[in-house]
Amino acid sequence: MRSRRCSRAGCGGEAVATLTYVYVDSTAVLGPLAGQVEPHGYDLCGRHAGALSVPRGWEVIRLAIEAEPQPSSDDLLALADAVREVGLSYDQPDPDSGVTPRRGADGAVGYGRTGIVELGRRGHLTVLADPDA
Repeated sequence: MRSRRCSRAGCGGEAVATLTYVYVDSTAVLGPLAGQVEPHGYDLCGRHAGALSVPRGWEVIRLAIEAEPQPSSDDLLALADAVREVGLSYDQPDPDSGVTPRRGADGAVGYGRTGIVELGRRGHLTVLADPDA
């Protein structure tokens, strides 16, 4: 997932830390690589993060930086479960609800009260109509 490079000119190293400045407090904060690129942050490789120096009178706050953070599967599993739950809710309606799949004149498939209308399929993807539109 890490594909960002060090912000230092001439360095092609892989970024492992993000440097930000708090000018009002004369403070530089060096911490783990930010999740997204920030306009006022500088991504640094391990060599440049370790050699960081600041002007006299400034303070440096160094937050713990993992050598190689391991991806967490918690978010991915939660997303997969949510997608699966929604997919099951319109692929197989509740048998006790009395709702059966219906196909409209335009060929779209809907499931009664759920408001989910399938407009088409291509491979493993399904196009759904927005029920609020």
